[in-house]
Amino acid sequence: MAAITGVLARPTSYAGIWGWMTTVDHKRIAVLYGVTAVIFLLIGGVEAGFLRMQLASADNDFMGPARFNQLFTMHATTMIFMVIMPLSVSFFNFVVPLAIGARDVAFPRLNALSYWIFLFGALIMHMSFLVGQVPDAGWFSYANLTEKPFSIDRGLDYWAIGLLVMGAASVAGALNFVVTIINMRAPGMSMMRMPVFVWMTLITSILLVLAFPVITVGLIELTMDRNFGTHFFIPAEGGDPILWQHLFWVFGHPEVYILILPAMGIVSEIFPVFSGKPLFGYPFIVFSGIVIGIMGWAVWSHHMFTVGLGPVANSVFTITTMLIAVPTGVKIFNWLGTLWGGNIRLNTPMLFSISFIAMFTIGGLSGVIHASPPTDAQQQDTYFVVAHFHYVLFGGSLFGLFSGVYYWWPKFTGKYLSEKLGKVHFWLMFLGMNLTFFPMHWLGLDGMPRRIFTYSADSGWERTNEWVTVGAFIIALSIAVFIINYFKFTNCSN
Repeated sequence: MAAITGVLARPTSYAGIWGWMTTVDHKRIAVLYGVTAVIFLLIGGVEAGFLRMQLASADNDFMGPARFNQLFTMHATTMIFMVIMPLSVSFFNFVVPLAIGARDVAFPRLNALSYWIFLFGALIMHMSFLVGQVPDAGWFSYANLTEKPFSIDRGLDYWAIGLLVMGAASVAGALNFVVTIINMRAPGMSMMRMPVFVWMTLITSILLVLAFPVITVGLIELTMDRNFGTHFFIPAEGGDPILWQHLFWVFGHPEVYILILPAMGIVSEIFPVFSGKPLFGYPFIVFSGIVIGIMGWAVWSHHMFTVGLGPVANSVFTITTMLIAVPTGVKIFNWLGTLWGGNIRLNTPMLFSISFIAMFTIGGLSGVIHASPPTDAQQQDTYFVVAHFHYVLFGGSLFGLFSGVYYWWPKFTGKYLSEKLGKVHFWLMFLGMNLTFFPMHWLGLDGMPRRIFTYSADSGWERTNEWVTVGAFIIALSIAVFIINYFKFTNCSN
């Protein structure tokens, strides 16, 4: 962080650590979000490494079921709420004011406060490791797994309170960006002249403002059930555990688009630059993003096809889930139209962006498969689902965000990352990602349930899991190359 202080800082009387702690400069806050996200990326990666070491061989006793449940809960929660989301917010902070000609965001102090609230919430959740009470119910913590009261298991209270605090930070930051984009554009910059990334920031921010209050209600009710004797989700006392699923997924599916729309905005800025052509179909990309943001509220129960909602509900959500693929497909064909016939330069940002299209398309197609209730019933709670959402969130969101890192790094710092190391990073991550997550489709179709900490030798899953574990460590190697590239901090472009 010290290496980029001089480039990013405004003139100020505060220097050093105190200067970073008291800053209200949107560029410095962007750095705080970005560095924090990378630190949690390493933490989440270590957690994933332990999970894969446990599953690398049959009947493995490397760790027990309790520790395994804790690690996969924290891995998923960390990667979603403490890596992809803050890394996106880092880009929002740095790029949006510059892109719309504003000096800063609308509320600089609220911007700084949202970062420190976010960090506080993340630390609350990770304090569970220090007290030996780590959440163990998965990142969506279905209510039947959360009935143990506070006196027995405090881990889920750290989880719920940590998410509540981080949700408050997200809503505060999102309101800031909505006001900034609507009210602080440069004279002459109409809405339909804004860069696509700014549009995706606006849609994402609106989704954040509307979605997080839903999960906030659920988390408050969960905390009250566990600590104050209420019975919102406890069936033995008249509660309804399905209510938690509705509350979680009414938030959870807009959350998917909160995670992917920033990456869509980033690649929409990169393709015209490295193909030497204007963005094909700008209005269609913008309006398809708006439609995705609206339709994202109408598909949540495709996560609940197996809970017995009935044929009418299943039919409605089958149709809406299939329809939401249409605006997503519009974006993909517009990106391909931008590339078609262009003078394509395969620099590191372009490699990540092109791979974003391919990986996200694979994840999207496997998602459309789950729009069919019979198919979903067969694949539910298997590794096929794990493969699907990793192709969307790793191959989609994370690849798109890394393309933005390499593309905007000179704007952030005035210097270049090494192009050679960047390509090594890309190819290792591309290989590792596909070696890790594509075989999970086969494991799921062969019946391997997710959330199991071990499996028998006669299941036939051991060889595939060995390859999956090798792929996971190749991903770890790719992240190591990125860290080396960061500290190398070259001044050349090759």
